[in-house]
Amino acid sequence: MRILCIDCEGPITKNDNALELCQHFLPDGGKFFSLVSRYDDYLADVVKRKGYRAGTTLKFVVPFLKAYGVSNNQVKDYSASHLLLFPGAKDLLSQIQLEMPTFIISTSYSPYIEALCEATNFPYENTYSTKIDFDRYSLSLKQIDRLKFLYREILNLPEIDLQGVKREEELSKESKTTLKMLDEILNEEIPSMRCGKILDEINPVGGEEKKKAVIDALNRAKTTISQVIYVGDSITDVEALKLVRKGRGASVSFNGNRYALRAAEFALIASRNFPIFLLCREFNKRGRNGVKSSILLDREKLNFKIEIYFSRVTEDNLPFLIQKSEAMRKKIRGEEAGKLG
Repeated sequence: MRILCIDCEGPITKNDNALELCQHFLPDGGKFFSLVSRYDDYLADVVKRKGYRAGTTLKFVVPFLKAYGVSNNQVKDYSASHLLLFPGAKDLLSQIQLEMPTFIISTSYSPYIEALCEATNFPYENTYSTKIDFDRYSLSLKQIDRLKFLYREILNLPEIDLQGVKREEELSKESKTTLKMLDEILNEEIPSMRCGKILDEINPVGGEEKKKAVIDALNRAKTTISQVIYVGDSITDVEALKLVRKGRGASVSFNGNRYALRAAEFALIASRNFPIFLLCREFNKRGRNGVKSSILLDREKLNFKIEIYFSRVTEDNLPFLIQKSEAMRKKIRGEEAGKLG
C-alpha cells in the first residue's frame, strides 16, 4: 500500500502559525521569532548539536508567550480565525485521500492542526503535531518579570546572518554575540528557572520526530518506506526527507528552502498545490518511477495556468533550484515567513 506523508505549513497552508502567534501576542514578536528561529537553524544545521532537533523554536517561545498571558483559548481562536489555506487545499486533501492513505506531519502546535482538520474535514487521528497546553503552566510574578526582561534583552540583539555559513568560524562577530546570548538565555537560564519545566515537557515534531512520525504512519498502514511519498518544505522536514529518499520512496520538496532541497530527491515549485495531487497519483500508479517520469513539465496537461517547475535535484542544478524555489516560497507565503528555516 502506498501512502502520502505531507507537511502542513507550505504544502497545505500559507501560514507560519508560531510566527503569527508571536507577532500577534508579543511586542515586536516578528523580530523575536526570527532571532530564535535563526538560533534553531544554527544549532541544527551549522554546529549540528548532538541530540538537537530542528523545530525547537516552538518550544523556546512558549515561556515568553505564557509570560504575556497567552491561553489555550486565545491560541485556538486565533489559529482558527487566521487559517490561510492554499486555494483548493480542501479538495486537494479529499482527492488525495481517495488515491491513498494520507498523513499530515507538522511541527505546528496542535490547536492549529485541529483548526485545519475542522476546516478541511481531514481526520485529526491522521495527523502528527506539537502538543501544547498553555493553561497547564502558571508563572509567578517574579518569573513573569524576569522573562519579560529577558525578552527585551533578546529584542536588542543584532540580527543573525547564516547566509552561506557552513562552519561556526564563518559567522560574523555580531552573529556570534547574538548566538552566545541566546544560548545563555534559552539553554541555561530558562531551564534553571521553575518555568524551565515547560521546555522539558514540550516535544516539537521536527527533525527526528518527523522521521519517527513517518515510521509510525507506515506501520499503521502496514507498508514499507519505499511505498511512501513525503512532501515537505523546510529544515524540520530534512530527516523525514532523507529517510524516504534512502528507502527509495519519493521525497519531494514543495516550494522548499535550501535545507529541504538538499535533502529531497525531487523539487516541485508551483504557485498552486494541485500538482502535488498529480505527483501522488503517479506515485500511486507506479511508485517512485512514476514520479521520476512525471509529465508535470507539460503545462498543456493542466486545466488551468499556473507557474510550475518540476525536476530531480542534482548537485549541478541545486543552486538554481534554491534560488527559484525560495523566491516562490516568499511570493506565496510572504517575505517574513518565506525566509525562515
